Amino acid sequence: MLLHYFKIWIASVRYSVVRTMMFRFDFILWSTVELMWMAVNVLLITVIYAHTDSIAGWSKYEMMLLVGTSMLIQRLLMGFFWSSLFEMGRNVRSGHFDFFLAQPGNIMFMATTRKIDLDGLANSLIAIAVVVYSAMQLQLHPSAGDIVMYGLLILCGLVIHYSALLTLVSLSFWITNAQGLEGSYFTLFEFSRIPREAFKGITQFVFVWTLPVVIVSNIPARTLLEGLDPMLVLWMLGVTAAWFGLATFVFHRGLRRYSSASS
Repeated sequence: MLLHYFKIWIASVRYSVVRTMMFRFDFILWSTVELMWMAVNVLLITVIYAHTDSIAGWSKYEMMLLVGTSMLIQRLLMGFFWSSLFEMGRNVRSGHFDFFLAQPGNIMFMATTRKIDLDGLANSLIAIAVVVYSAMQLQLHPSAGDIVMYGLLILCGLVIHYSALLTLVSLSFWITNAQGLEGSYFTLFEFSRIPREAFKGITQFVFVWTLPVVIVSNIPARTLLEGLDPMLVLWMLGVTAAWFGLATFVFHRGLRRYSSASS
């Protein structure tokens, strides 16, 4: 079964690569725009730390490692899921979602993994370079286990963001236009580049304990900086399972309400 879905996904990757190569200028343009956005974020850290040595207990290169981790998760989300999720909302509103109902496979999988954005995936390599450079400046020597755990936590962060965005997009089954909600989610993503220690009181309750926007980048970064913390890892795994379960529930409840274009 898994092999069957893997073959379907590979076919989607091939389609996306061919489509991207047909519009090379778009690929180069958007890759450049994203690269400039990432460069601005790194430059901003340099400017801020020219006037201070620490923010919420984080040094310059610790902060850069955190930002690199946040950018890596965001680029992976944009590369693997964003186009498909954004398109899903429009397909539900237009009735073109019928196409996925006719597919021989899991509807949620088919609808959310159909397209790959190569520009996002290409710039994920830049984000990895930022993380590696920061780790070298901090003279970190993570063990193989720490690196594997960092990768696992990045995957958890990706699943959390995928699930949260899918939950928002699935509201299209109930409301006329969820596009504003989809776009506003990336405003919340900006908080993932802020240390958890900077949040106090109500902001800590909202952005650390309620919404997953902070822990997705802070916990992986902490793992590289300080080593494995079992409690943080269990927390991350629990949040991942909870958000994925919520997204699956909301999607399938919404699917029951969908009125196809032919009905």
